[in-house]
Amino acid sequence: MSDNATDVLIRREGRAGRITLNRPAALNALTYPMVGAIWRALLEWQNDEAVALVILDGAGERGLCAGGDVRSLYQSRNEGSRLARRFWAEEYRLNALISRYRKPFLALQDGIVMGGGIGLSSHASHRLVTERSQLAMPETTIGLIPDVGGTWLLSRAPGETGIYLGLMGARMGAADAIYAGFSDAMVPAAILPELVVELCRSARPVDAVLEGIKAEPTPGELATLRPQIDAAFCFDTVEAIQSALAAMPGDWAKATLASFAPRSPLSLKATLATIRHARGLGSLEAALVVEYRLTVRLFEHGEFLEGVRALLVDKDHKPRWNPSRLEDVTPIMIARLMAPLPPEEELDLRAPTRF
Repeated sequence: MSDNATDVLIRREGRAGRITLNRPAALNALTYPMVGAIWRALLEWQNDEAVALVILDGAGERGLCAGGDVRSLYQSRNEGSRLARRFWAEEYRLNALISRYRKPFLALQDGIVMGGGIGLSSHASHRLVTERSQLAMPETTIGLIPDVGGTWLLSRAPGETGIYLGLMGARMGAADAIYAGFSDAMVPAAILPELVVELCRSARPVDAVLEGIKAEPTPGELATLRPQIDAAFCFDTVEAIQSALAAMPGDWAKATLASFAPRSPLSLKATLATIRHARGLGSLEAALVVEYRLTVRLFEHGEFLEGVRALLVDKDHKPRWNPSRLEDVTPIMIARLMAPLPPEEELDLRAPTRF
């Protein structure tokens, strides 16, 4: 994994602590050293009276963060799951810290925000999208589940939209991200530089600064599609969801049904189960514990590694999923993925980090 100190820029500007993800050529993908740098900065600023707020953004104009550095996890496969476990454990601890941070945490969700980028931004106290924003949790295409607290967010989206977004990895523009609860408000991308300057300099509360600059996003699709989504994605099995889509008229249902094909059957069924399960949980932290069990096991099973190989390494887009068919993924398999790890291996969000 990268250890370049410039991969994330940490500094103070006026009354703000600034965090800029700085790997624009990799769409600011999150590495293990970057997680550590952000963690240390947040702990330091939390008790620094001179820091009134934290601002997170990404270098370049393409996106805040396209996800975790899954290539590095793939490359570590010959060492077992040790590095993967360490990365996910520390990343999830950072997600939990952001969610309960004692100072305003402003995430600028400009451009592409996926996977690990959702974990860094959608648990923040203030989440701003722009007209360029594209948010998504596309993990079923790489043999994983929506993690970094994704199942918690998706489980609280209106109706069955969270199930739809989690299974399909559908992209959300500004309006849809706000509707689904991943973001709070939209501001024009052109004013982001002056907004950051104002936030760093002004003594006014963050909400007061933002109040006069919020814009109305172009209407999205989720609210309009909600009746169809609720009707198709309300079932407890992926097979039943597919049957409902097959019986629906219209291009949306046909396209949605077709988009199941390249996805991991194991990941699809695990995603449906974990989002449904998260609806009954009482906290983000509880959801992160369950997600950790699944990410570790999907890594060790090989499903995640095969997904990364097919999509990002060899790029043949011909994953050899195991099992290869939905009907061969049994409830017992999913229950085993979700079951507690041995006590000494469970994610302990109270444990000190290893940074």
